[in-house]
Amino acid sequence: MNEFEKDVQYKGNDFLDSGVAFVISFVFFAVIFIIATVIKAIGS
Repeated sequence: MNEFEKDVQYKGNDFLDSGVAFVISFVFFAVIFIIATVIKAIGS
């Protein structure tokens, strides 16, 4: 057995971490899209 598997430092749920990262990246790109749409609307 791997010695690192005996004493795990982080016991959190990986699924929750990946879900939070997905939501943060989605919101980031959505904000960029909204800003670009507002700039396009102002420019026209």
